[in-house]
Amino acid sequence: MYKRDLNFERSWQELLTRLEEMIGKKPKDLNAVLFLIGVQELGKGNISFSKEEKQDLMHIAICKVLSYSGFYELEGLDEQGWPHWKLVKKTPNFDLIEQEKLLKIHVLEYFGETLFSKEGID
Repeated sequence: MYKRDLNFERSWQELLTRLEEMIGKKPKDLNAVLFLIGVQELGKGNISFSKEEKQDLMHIAICKVLSYSGFYELEGLDEQGWPHWKLVKKTPNFDLIEQEKLLKIHVLEYFGETLFSKEGID
């Protein structure tokens, strides 16, 4: 178990380093990484977002990564091109540490499938 946790943490740090190389700034925490995923999923590039839009981007990212476990399903895009997700199964009652770990596991999966197979972040 301990070795697996070390490997997980090493993978997370490698992701942060790789993101720093790609965007020129190391994301400071999980929320910053989720924001990047939200921007990527929206697909409009690096534009200015309002505070409410930034919260919406975080929601998009959380839904996207939790879709890997079947918790969310993409419903479609609205008229402005923003993705909308629906909850398809209740998320477990995890404590904060477990929630963060689940999100990080799926964030690593997301970047393994999407951005690391491309040249960089849009």
